[in-house]
Amino acid sequence: MKYRNRLIDEVLKFRLSAKGAVLITGPKWCGKTTTAKMISNSEINLQDPLMKDQYIRLGNVNPVALLIGKTPRLIDEWQQIPRLWDAVRQEVDKRQEFNQFILTGSSVPKGLDDISHSGQGRIVSLKMRTMSLFESGDSTGEVSLTSLLNGTQLTSNICKLKFEDYTRLICRGGWPMSLVNNERISLQQSKDYYQTVLSSDIIEVDGVKRSPKRTRALMKSYARHISTNATNKTMLADVNNDNNSANMSANTLADYLDALEKLFIIEELHPWNENFRSTIRVRQTPMRHFIDPSIATAALGLSPLSLQSDIKTCGFLFESMCIRDLRIYADSINGEVFHYHDNTNLEIDAILHLDDNRWAAIEIKLGINEIPKAIKNLNKLEEKIGQKPAFKMILTATEYAYLDESGVWIVPLGLLRN
Repeated sequence: MKYRNRLIDEVLKFRLSAKGAVLITGPKWCGKTTTAKMISNSEINLQDPLMKDQYIRLGNVNPVALLIGKTPRLIDEWQQIPRLWDAVRQEVDKRQEFNQFILTGSSVPKGLDDISHSGQGRIVSLKMRTMSLFESGDSTGEVSLTSLLNGTQLTSNICKLKFEDYTRLICRGGWPMSLVNNERISLQQSKDYYQTVLSSDIIEVDGVKRSPKRTRALMKSYARHISTNATNKTMLADVNNDNNSANMSANTLADYLDALEKLFIIEELHPWNENFRSTIRVRQTPMRHFIDPSIATAALGLSPLSLQSDIKTCGFLFESMCIRDLRIYADSINGEVFHYHDNTNLEIDAILHLDDNRWAAIEIKLGINEIPKAIKNLNKLEEKIGQKPAFKMILTATEYAYLDESGVWIVPLGLLRN
């Protein structure tokens, strides 16, 4: 399969040019190893079934021996030998050179106590997600966030993606292995990923034996609350009322959520609070999201056809797909994505905030009927904050991109890029 360029490619090259080592984290199957191989000059795969035991024995005795090779050297799934972290840090100190090591990891290591130093100043971390619609070739990229941030006025564009296309893309997800012409094979990837989490990953993440039944019940509940700020208490009641014999305590639920976070399966969207005015009190509850919306459809057993007949659920999942893409685009332009919800119940789905303090407000609406209310919310936020954003946007599953007379961009997700 031919390599598809990822937006993280250039970010990785730049960060490696300014640090001795880069750690790429992210869920299994998102393409970390493939991307790292594109720029590495030697590699070692610590999960190689033929060599794994030897690597572990050697790593526990003399971890530096595993670091010998042409640079940058890829150390794939480094968490299999947690002592390698300190070995990499010390080797970077010793060599006093950039561009030495690329580490990849699909989970937080089991032996976390074996890491005696944070690696600050020597090892920088990058999170890799699944593919955005622009990276997978499903978005034309005719509307650029960078251009809008720089004040460029774009002409209207027509998006070829229809509602039915978005339901398929939600269920397919951004897994590189899903980018095949056979739709059944394409849609199977997220289901297989979900089953792998239940059968092995949830146990292997830190050596704690967890129940697949409880994991299934929790992921199903999390999926039902996607794109909401549901509390742990709400999900606990949901799990225990689901007649699945997977009763959980509050502490157990918190432990399972922590395990899913360590596996980079869930990624909450945190609130934005710039403290422009002391009278504005921002609610601190995060929004619930999986790293990819297809995990939610797999957990709930949803198909593109079932989403087409359940507009409400589809709207929540479409929002989550938009958040995934916005996060990927933001990472490539030195930005972050947050949500906004204040004490007057004003909610904005996404705030794009750059490291130079420019920001943009973005609402996400599946259909055209919700656009007028979203425009009012965006303008209300600007009035409250008292500071003009670089742009205001509504991301949609509609056909046309245009600048509304109120100054708000209406943009189909299938036209967006970084």
